[in-house]
Formats: sequence, structure tokens, C-alpha cells
Amino acid sequence: MDTVRFTAGEPAVSITRVEPGLWQALDDGRLAGRGEATARPDGRVFLSIDAWHRSVFDQLAREMLAALPDALHTVVDETDRELLDGWQQAGLTIRRREWEYVVPTDPPGIGLVSPPPAVTFLPAGSAEEAPLRELDRVVRAEVETSVGWSEMPAEVLPRPAGDTVVDPSKYAVAVEDGEYVGLVRVVQVTRLPRIGLIAVRADRQRRGIARGLLLHTLGVLHRAGITKASAEVNEANTAATALFEGIGARRTASTVELMRHGR
Repeated sequence: MDTVRFTAGEPAVSITRVEPGLWQALDDGRLAGRGEATARPDGRVFLSIDAWHRSVFDQLAREMLAALPDALHTVVDETDRELLDGWQQAGLTIRRREWEYVVPTDPPGIGLVSPPPAVTFLPAGSAEEAPLRELDRVVRAEVETSVGWSEMPAEVLPRPAGDTVVDPSKYAVAVEDGEYVGLVRVVQVTRLPRIGLIAVRADRQRRGIARGLLLHTLGVLHRAGITKASAEVNEANTAATALFEGIGARRTASTVELMRHGR
């Protein structure tokens, strides 16, 4: 357990690393803040700090960054200007931005949607597990060899090492000639269902499969009495942005991922 006493700033605090990924700031024995470093499933380390005073945040950030030599990341709501400024003052820079959308489940023309020739859609809970997992491995490998999986939304999901399909019942799929070629995952993480991933094999893209699968999935939600869903899209992903905005999704907020490169 390492403890460092800071006397500059207001209030003065003692910073203690109580566990490998956990720091506490104490002000005269009272908890004034805490910081965490968490390794996500893809190996990236994300930081978070909860402090009552900006100077306590600054002291925790300084101590954590000095103790961790690796590349480090954090995610901030872009409207939280004080937190964003705190991380930037600590030396992190904006790496990427994600737009948050509210997606209507009954966009105009949804009743006229038909799948591309020879393609059928299976609703969530209908996919066979083995071909679903194989499709997931294929599309993730394709992403990794193109833009890189680190450009996709940074999700924290409990899963066995090397396995990215946590719950097969959350996936709807597109099938062509008996082969799984596209998938969409919908999870209920808040009051709104969230579209966490939509992907189509590289050799089957630009044929309307992604749009058809998305509209099919939204239709299932709408028939269940759900009027809207949410989604996150990397601002650099112009295809995904066009897909969601083309069906009437409304941009509501944004988050930024900040990064400090390893030393």
C-alpha cells in the first residue's frame, strides 16, 4: 500500500493505492475521492475518478498517471466540460467521438421493407449458436484487419477470453442460402433497448442487408410496444451514421474517448 501526502492545493489529501487498480484520497481521514483503472475485455485500460473537489481530482489523476506506464483511456460525456478539462489538463487527448442516437422503432416506410433476394431475417432468440459464433468471429476479424476493433464502441461485457458472444438470444441475424451473413445485437441496459452492434460480412455488404436487418429488428421492438431504441456510432463511421440518420434516428448527445499513449 503506497501513500502520498499532498499539501498543495485545497483541500490537502493523502493518496493511497489500496489495490493494484484502486486509489483513495483521504482528507483528514475522510474519503474525498477515489480512482480506478479497469482493464476491458480488449485489453485497453480505462480510468475513472470520482472526487468532490477539482483539486482532489487533479491529485488523483497525477498519482494514477505516474503509477501506470501503459496506454490509458477514459470516456467522458462531452457536456461535462469540467471533467473533460480535468483529463486534458492531466495530459490525455481526444482520440475519438461517439454520437448517441435515439432511434424510432417505426420509421417511415418500415412496412414496405423487404429483404434482398435470397436473404431472410431471424429475430433475436432464433439464431443457432454455432453459426452465430462463427459469424461473429468472421466479422470481428474483418474489422480488426481494416479499421481495427479499437475503433468500435468500447463495451465492458463479462465474457470468457476469446469469446465475444455473451448471450446468443440477444442477436438477430441475416441468412443467405443457409449461411449467416449479418447480425445485430440488442440489449436492454437502461429503459431503452440499445443497438450495440450491427455488422455484415465484407463480401455481402452494399446490398441493403444491414438496413433491412436493422428495420426488421426495429419492427420486432415496435410490435412489442417499444417506441424507440438507442445506439452509439463512431463519428468517423460515415456508413453507420448514414444508416441511422437515414431512418430518422435523432442525435442526442456525444461522448469522447481520451487517451494517453504508453511511455
